[in-house]
Parts: sequence; C-alpha cells; structure tokens
Amino acid sequence: MKTLLLILLCFSTSLFSKTPDLMLLGQYRDQDINGWVMSEKLDGVRGYWDGKQLISRQGNPLAPPDYFIKDFPPFAVDGELFSERGKFEEISSTVRASEPKGWYKLKLYVFDVPNADGNLFERLTKLKNYLSQHPTPYIQIIEQIPIQDKAHLMQFYQQVLDQHGEGVVVRNPNTAYIKGRSAQILKLKPVLDEECTVIAHHNGKGKYRDKLGAITCENQRGRFRIGSGFKDKDRENPPPIGSLITYKYRGITEKGKPRFATFFRQRMDVTPNTLPLQ
Repeated sequence: MKTLLLILLCFSTSLFSKTPDLMLLGQYRDQDINGWVMSEKLDGVRGYWDGKQLISRQGNPLAPPDYFIKDFPPFAVDGELFSERGKFEEISSTVRASEPKGWYKLKLYVFDVPNADGNLFERLTKLKNYLSQHPTPYIQIIEQIPIQDKAHLMQFYQQVLDQHGEGVVVRNPNTAYIKGRSAQILKLKPVLDEECTVIAHHNGKGKYRDKLGAITCENQRGRFRIGSGFKDKDRENPPPIGSLITYKYRGITEKGKPRFATFFRQRMDVTPNTLPLQ
C-alpha cells in the first residue's frame, strides 16, 4: 500500500509544475523608448517551455501532441501559442482541450530565452543556433525591430492595427529577462485592458429582463460594475462568479476606478489566485 501511495505521489507531482515567474507587460504611456525594439503583440495563449514540458501562465502542464514538441530545445523559452489574427477563441480551445487536436495549426512564437546570458538579441541567438541544428516548424522567433523614433513606432503600430493585429510590444533589449511586471517591456494597444474576478451578477431590465444586465468585478482597483460589451450569448450564459474576465477601459477616474469599462472576454488561461497585480 505504501509503495502504491509513493508511486501515485510521484506521478501527481510530475503532472503539476510550479507556477513560472514570467515577464509581464506594463502599459506604454509615451515613455522614453530610445534604443528599444518593437514587435507585434500576438493575441494567443502564453506558452512557457521549461526545457521538458510546455506549461501555461499559471503553471499547468499543457497537452501538446508529441510531434509538436519533438524538437523543442533542452532549455527554457517563453512565447505565445498562436496561429493567426482573429483566432483567439480557437487557439484557447485547442490549448485547453484534453485531446491534442488542432495543435498542427499552432506555433510557439518565442520572444525570449529566460535563462540565457546576454542581452535580448544574444539570448535569442542561443535559440536560433539550436534551431539551425534541430529545425522544427512549431517554433518561430518573433522579429524584434529596432525603433528609430516615435514616428517609426506609430507607423508600425498603425500597420499592425490595419492588419487586424492586437497591438505592439516595446522593450529595452539591454536588460535581462525580468520576472514580474516591468517598466522595461510595455504594450501599446488601441484601448487599455486588464483582468478582474467576477463576484456578482445583476439582472437586466427591458429586453434584458431575466438575462444578465451587469456584473460586479474586483481587482487591485477595487470593486466596480461592468454593464456593456456583452453579446447576447454572454447575457444568456454569463461568466461564472469566481471566473476571470478581460475588460477594456479608457483611463482611470479620480477614485482610481477604470473609466468606461466594457466586457471583452472570459479568460480561460489564467486563474484568480495567480492574477498578478498591475
């Protein structure tokens, strides 16, 4: 019996990974970005390869098929599981599914090699050298473009938006991989967004009678209501209490609450107890 318990214990610990201490994005608000680089912000699902297995933002092992990770490197790489613009729900569904279907459409788009030495370009060169000897169609290094000036950044940003991209990431290439939220890597998007935990549902009125009218959310900004941005399917089947959602907003009020907050989508790849403060 003791032997069986020991086997089960070892098996269970192999299934669950420690939550990775990942680099997180701050907000671009016209900071000095002289000497920085830029890349498209891909609207996919975070994927962290620890050298042995692919895990989610909160440390849960993902279940890619063997062919997907066959030639992945023996060292950690951080990136985004992505296929194409406008396919977030499909990507998220593929990654969360217990059956590894649809992974052939995805790639891990890598933006850093966390444990490598040197600046960003030197760290990415380590992966580039590995891939030259062990090519795989399922890893792609995200191009990091040196920013000439703010006009260059805004031109690239508009180009991404015109192609229905999510936004742009700007970062200081001369810093090490920084764990947690940092002022050295920032996101630039048409509107700001954050996550919050749903703590209450409120019934609607008029045509939304007997359906969801609004939700109360909570995060580091406190508690606040969100009543817009919901599709009919969201009002009929609202995000459960305790779940995480992403909302968009346009600045902060004098009381520190998000201004014009609107519902965007439910988050399936992050859990409330691992939500980082912003």
